[in-house]
Amino acid sequence: MANLSAEDLMPKNKVIDYDKDLPQGEQATHNSEVRKRIDELKEQKRLKDLLDDTDDW
Repeated sequence: MANLSAEDLMPKNKVIDYDKDLPQGEQATHNSEVRKRIDELKEQKRLKDLLDDTDDW
């Protein structure tokens, strides 16, 4: 018996639509705003850590 992979079982000409799993409308907007806020907070933390690590001069 031959071992078949998932690629062997899928039709070769079928295009997978990954976009169908992404949120649409209000949910997509909310996710974008949340991700932007997280990025801002991470940047603030990075800058604070840089300032705290500097020697007093």
